[in-house]
Amino acid sequence: ISGSMHDIAGDGVYMQELSPAEQGQFAGWQGAFYNLAKILTNGGLVYLAGYLSKSMGLEKAWMVIMGICAVLMLALALYHMRSLPREAARVRRSADESWKELVQVFISFFEKKHIYLYLVFIFLYRLGEGLAMKIAPIFLKDEIAKGGIALSNENYGLIYGTAGTIAFILGSILSGYYISHFGLKKTLFSLVCIFNIPFAVYLLLAIFQPSNLWWIGTGIVFEYFSYGFGFVGITLFMMQQIAPGKYQMAHYAFANSLMNLSVMVPGMLSGKLATAFGYQTFFIIVLLVTLPAIIMAIRLPFAHAVEAKNSDSK
Repeated sequence: ISGSMHDIAGDGVYMQELSPAEQGQFAGWQGAFYNLAKILTNGGLVYLAGYLSKSMGLEKAWMVIMGICAVLMLALALYHMRSLPREAARVRRSADESWKELVQVFISFFEKKHIYLYLVFIFLYRLGEGLAMKIAPIFLKDEIAKGGIALSNENYGLIYGTAGTIAFILGSILSGYYISHFGLKKTLFSLVCIFNIPFAVYLLLAIFQPSNLWWIGTGIVFEYFSYGFGFVGITLFMMQQIAPGKYQMAHYAFANSLMNLSVMVPGMLSGKLATAFGYQTFFIIVLLVTLPAIIMAIRLPFAHAVEAKNSDSK
């Protein structure tokens, strides 16, 4: 709950303070820093906990790590108290007025132009990811006889955790500049393709079951780079085509919730599908469910015009 509230508030500040062109330019950096935090915690702090546990025991080692986290969060809180833009004081409202406004937030959301088409597109954009990302880690570590790749924990952590995350960060950063230069409308189709088609990497791994770590690593790094590159597209689409208006933060939250639902629901079904059909057929299903979003992106109308950074002024 805390993380979800923070995400919406952070994205709300991002939308309020940056122009649409700047949103596109820096969206990649936003995603990059989000994942740098994962590297810091999963790589740095977890590793440090293991190192300290050898000399002071597991309990005290984790006490030190939690202390570091507390100091880090306090320092960030103090920094943001000084750096975040100040909002005008809000007028206190009665419960009845607040309730009426909440109702208006919902009504105005579904009155937006093309909103139902946009909601379908948002749901479909990450549907393949919702299936693949729950099964991919299991597939990579499963036995060869069971159709997996049989990666050791060390190799899995190095390729899927470290190298994959770095590739995701690079893809996110480059995508931001790509969208900023050409504009979201011109790049949306390519972003949907770049995001979804590389899931074919897992199908190829399931078919050939290579033992060479370079082949496995190259495939996974390519998929993660593409994942980071394409993910920026759906984030900006929600910011620039759904959120604009009087209640932009609330409307962005609605769209973001539906997007996350499109990952959670297929994730709940992915285990049964993989068990029933096997890895090869499962990853074919993943690729098939990506097709509707790709087809929709070809002719998806834009309710709000957003100029690319290099557009000529008329």
